[in-house]
Amino acid sequence: MNYYLIAIIGANLQPLIYQSQTELKEYEIIKVSLRNKIQNGVILHKTTKPNFKTSTIIDRLNLSFSKYQITLAKFISHYYTCEIGVAFGLFEPFSKYQSVDCSFIKSPNLSPLQQQAAEFTKQNLISLIFGDTGSGKSEIYISQIQECLNKGKQALFLMPEISLTPQMQARLEVYFGQSIGVWHSKISPKNKKSLLSDFSSGKIKLIAGARSALFLPFSNLGLIIVDEEHDDSYKNSSDPYYNTKDLAIYIANKLNIKCILGSATPSLNSYVKFPHFRLKGRYYNSQKEYIYDYSPTGLNSLLLKQISIALEAKKQIIIFLPTRANFKFLICQSCFESLQCPYCSISLSLHKKHKTLKCHYCGFACAIPNLCLSCNSHMLESRKIGTSELVEQIKQYFPLARVAKFDRDEITTQKKLTTLLKNFNDYKIDIIVGTQMLSKGHDYHNVSLAIIMGLDGHLEYSDYQARSKSLALAMQVAGRAGRASYGKVIIQGLKCDFFAEYMDKFDKFISDELSIREGLYPPFTRLLRIKIEDKNDTKANHKMNEILNQLSKIKDIEIIGHGKCIIEMIASKYRYQILLRSLTHTPLLQASQIARAYGALPDIDPISFS
Repeated sequence: MNYYLIAIIGANLQPLIYQSQTELKEYEIIKVSLRNKIQNGVILHKTTKPNFKTSTIIDRLNLSFSKYQITLAKFISHYYTCEIGVAFGLFEPFSKYQSVDCSFIKSPNLSPLQQQAAEFTKQNLISLIFGDTGSGKSEIYISQIQECLNKGKQALFLMPEISLTPQMQARLEVYFGQSIGVWHSKISPKNKKSLLSDFSSGKIKLIAGARSALFLPFSNLGLIIVDEEHDDSYKNSSDPYYNTKDLAIYIANKLNIKCILGSATPSLNSYVKFPHFRLKGRYYNSQKEYIYDYSPTGLNSLLLKQISIALEAKKQIIIFLPTRANFKFLICQSCFESLQCPYCSISLSLHKKHKTLKCHYCGFACAIPNLCLSCNSHMLESRKIGTSELVEQIKQYFPLARVAKFDRDEITTQKKLTTLLKNFNDYKIDIIVGTQMLSKGHDYHNVSLAIIMGLDGHLEYSDYQARSKSLALAMQVAGRAGRASYGKVIIQGLKCDFFAEYMDKFDKFISDELSIREGLYPPFTRLLRIKIEDKNDTKANHKMNEILNQLSKIKDIEIIGHGKCIIEMIASKYRYQILLRSLTHTPLLQASQIARAYGALPDIDPISFS
């Protein structure tokens, strides 16, 4: 009889021992029974007979994980301190990979500066292209993908959001035809199965997609491109809190895979840690004008006039607003209380279309009340305009304009996403009003006006990255206008001085910001956030104090602060946090293990602090 240590795929359990009369291979996938339920498991290694009764492996699935996947899974388990079965649960297994030679002849025409950037990426295993919006980073990516594929290797093109994939897919297909596969969370199981089959057979050699594309069964990966590398969407928002960009960098170093990072607003970590090429200017030498509107958020005479001018010129307009729904708050004018979610310490957002107040954290919804729930007053007032309300107002001022909304309330399926972006590209939409989804690298040459509203609040977040995130967001939205000709950008807010100082001057911002962070925050230090959640407030607080007591025994670690989270309760769970700082990751991983032992959630290299 043979005995094997097996990780249950996707389960937060320590590996278990099972028996089999058959000799099995490491990292092949099998079926086992656990608690009267059939589960998939992965064989970690052979082991000796234990001194307890073991169950028998039920079946072999003729599937396994590649060396690339095994290496990544082990690192995820170690660095993000999760069980190895949880780590393997992120990956798509494969049966057998076949390499098919191919030759791609068509390539983009690079300018002398772009050619220099391409040569720079060849000289470094990991490199950063720090290129202005519209400077032609995509053409450099495509040229390097072509070289990689023509060597018989696979390539991976990572993007932060699926909203980018339809347009980028179309551009890549011009050069690589049917050899490209698009992978993200919205793809149907049927299409995923078909894509994996074509990928394993070698028909598909280039994968383009969001976070989960990194976890496909690559066997001969030669190039990873991380576009918009600064974007927070690369960070997983649930446990384990992995960062796809960081994983790409790790596996590139470990397996000698070329990795190209790209952004117009690079993260300070990447800028400091990796060699970079500065790609200045715009590919089409277009001009851009900035107007700063020192006003509260909302339509005014200046904005209405500029919208009118753009519409009369048959140009398209992008308007950014960070808030969904019609209004963010419903506030009583008598007692000044906002209507809160009963399960989260957050205000309910007003949605006129469904006549409801809705929590954007737990999904709770209720009818819009006529009276204040605290004092029974009739004096309820909506505050902080959202995308839905702005669309309504624009339609009232410009009834002939074709206006669309681009946020998570509206874009609920891949089909809706593709249709909206195609309609905008085909000039069937005049104005798009949207949230952060708008800031991603869409390339539309008829957009002459970008309006950025409501970013003042972002600067006030209790986050050491508040300035860099706010500026990057503003610059990315601004980059959607004037890509092929003259463009105008209006930034509205009461704190326009910050944006006026740094817009189109990200080099200067990096220099200033590094001097502020030195000795305190990344890239000079490492951070760990420990989250404690419990339905009982007293228990959550007690658990936090117990963890603090254990953390005091670790050397080379600083407890920056602890206490209730900014959002004190979500989905009926009380929330506490501990924020730690160290010069290296080693003591932070010790702290992560302590947190896990108490059932808390460690988030190493955190990007969110609410």
